[in-house]
Amino acid sequence: MVIKSSQTLVSEALKEVKTISSDDAHSMINNNQCNLIDIRDIRELQKDGKVEGANHIPRGMLEFWLDPESAYFKEGKLDLEKEMVLFCAGGLRSALAAKSLKDMGFEKVSHIDGGFGAIKTSKFKIV
Repeated sequence: MVIKSSQTLVSEALKEVKTISSDDAHSMINNNQCNLIDIRDIRELQKDGKVEGANHIPRGMLEFWLDPESAYFKEGKLDLEKEMVLFCAGGLRSALAAKSLKDMGFEKVSHIDGGFGAIKTSKFKIV
C-alpha cells in the first residue's frame, strides 16, 4: 500500500485550485464578489483573532455546511452564487478545502496564498 503524503495532496490541490493574494481577496470583499471563509479551528480564532467580514466554517464541517442535502446545511449563511474564497493559517488546509469544494461541484472557488499569516499584514482588519 502506498500512502500519499499530505505534501503530495497539497501539491495536487494547488494544481487544480485558484490561488489569490490577500489584496485580491480584499478587493473582492469590498466589491461584494465573494464569500470569505475562515476554515481555521475555533481555538486559532480565539488565539490569533478574526478577520472582519469573514465567515467562520471549521474545516471539518465545510462540506456539510455547504451541502444543501446535509442536515448541517446553513441555509442563507452564504451566497452560493458568489466565489468561495477560503483561508486557513498558512494556506495548506485551504488548498485542500478548495479542492474539496471543486470536487463537490462549486465552480468559483479560490484560496488565499499565505492564509491568515498573509492576511494579518494586508488591508484586512483583524478583530
